[in-house]
Amino acid sequence: MTTKKFFFQPLDRVAIALMLLLILIIGLIISQGDVVRVRVREFTWKHLQSEEKDIYLTNFTTQNQQISAEYKAFILSFSRPMDTKSVEENLKIEPPLAGTFSWAGRRMGYSFITPAPYGTTYKVKLENAKDKFASQEQTNKVIQSFETTFSTRDRVIIYIGATNEDKGSLVLYNLTQEQKKILTPKDLIVTDFKPFPDGQKILFAARPAKSQDLLSAQLYTVTTGFNAPYEKTAEPAAKVDLLLDNKEYQNLKFDVSPDGQTIVVQRGKKDNPGDFGLWFMPANNDSSGQKTPPQRLQSQPGGDFMITPDSKAVALAQGQGTAILPLQKDGTKPLDFFPQFGLVQAFSVDGSQAAMVKFNTDYTRDLFLVTNQGVQKKLLSTTGTIVNCQFDTASPTLYCLLTQLLPGEYYQEQPYLIAIDTKTGQQKPLLVLPPDQRNVQMSLSPDGLGLLFDQIQTNPNPPTNAPLLTTDDGEAIATSNLWLMPLLPIADAQDNPDLKPEQLPLTGFYPRWLP
Repeated sequence: MTTKKFFFQPLDRVAIALMLLLILIIGLIISQGDVVRVRVREFTWKHLQSEEKDIYLTNFTTQNQQISAEYKAFILSFSRPMDTKSVEENLKIEPPLAGTFSWAGRRMGYSFITPAPYGTTYKVKLENAKDKFASQEQTNKVIQSFETTFSTRDRVIIYIGATNEDKGSLVLYNLTQEQKKILTPKDLIVTDFKPFPDGQKILFAARPAKSQDLLSAQLYTVTTGFNAPYEKTAEPAAKVDLLLDNKEYQNLKFDVSPDGQTIVVQRGKKDNPGDFGLWFMPANNDSSGQKTPPQRLQSQPGGDFMITPDSKAVALAQGQGTAILPLQKDGTKPLDFFPQFGLVQAFSVDGSQAAMVKFNTDYTRDLFLVTNQGVQKKLLSTTGTIVNCQFDTASPTLYCLLTQLLPGEYYQEQPYLIAIDTKTGQQKPLLVLPPDQRNVQMSLSPDGLGLLFDQIQTNPNPPTNAPLLTTDDGEAIATSNLWLMPLLPIADAQDNPDLKPEQLPLTGFYPRWLP
């Protein structure tokens, strides 16, 4: 009997060699213990979406991301569970940006106490942090060094020009870079505008420069040249598109929803002055690229209005009170009604508070803080007008532009700016303006560090052969100066009593910050 010899085929020899190599590698790894170095796996941002009243994550590129004031926290995701104390002690942000830590498993959140100031570049660095098991294993292994940068948007304002070069045009001025750009053509006279919340476009009303009909405005959009924080590219600036014409209806007041998806317009029928009301429409084109026509909100006529922070309803002055109407075709059933308040001046960003005005029978006005918990707290009374109020996103402060009735034979109102602590009710006067400057508009910066306002000079005898710029009262505007007031929270303002407004080298009116 013969014995057969067994020969390995070439493929068998290769397979055996690979198995032996893998066994050797696995053995080396086991003998050396855990050598995987902990690292930061992901850097993401938190953004508050008003329509959901919730926080969601947006993935950004790691380096040089530009954010707006709406991005109030970032999250670091680690490859291993971390020693939280070592992470918190070794996380460095330059320049410093105060915040608080929170943890959920391998994720760490850092929430800013106040919005990051605009026009600033920040560096985030993490070194020498240890994982959760480093002390138990008595090792000195530390995290792989992590570093990233991000910046906040430039400080940018929008206003209506009042010089020969830009008269009646929408003007963008970059305060950070000291650059000016005219956005709208000379053949249009801009009468009002609202920036979109992402800063990419501006909704504005304008009439032909040759027309003296102050109610002939059409609605347009124009691009700013800035990209949204979550986008890498932007449309070129000064691209104008007609949104809503004036063939059948006059376009009066308008508003853009906080999520930037809806536009509400107050319109009146040209051939029937008594036929007016609110219309709403999508801000963007449909899937086929066509503009969606506006729908009328079927409800009782009203006066001033404002879209609510959740972008789903509108607060409308009706009769002696204020109704909260759903943004749908049938608005006959209000979601809520406040019979004692005739006007909503402002909503807080999260919608939990509103500044509302009560009109009294003695012709005085009261300003109330109304919360979603049913609290109604009186903040002040005035013999004049409550022109405008805005909530600060950085502190519990409400900034208001008011007027007071001056004693004397002639009716005269004096405007002034005031800051109110909404928790304590403490008031701090900021600035008193001359009595002849009652046509004042103000705008609070997104980071809460500056207040814009204008000072308009009217012309009782305007030229008849030139484009006419007018105030809300119909007075002709001769010229106007723009001012910037630095701001600090009320609690810190005592240490800096010399904060004074600075006149900007710009001539225009109705200034607004770009979000």
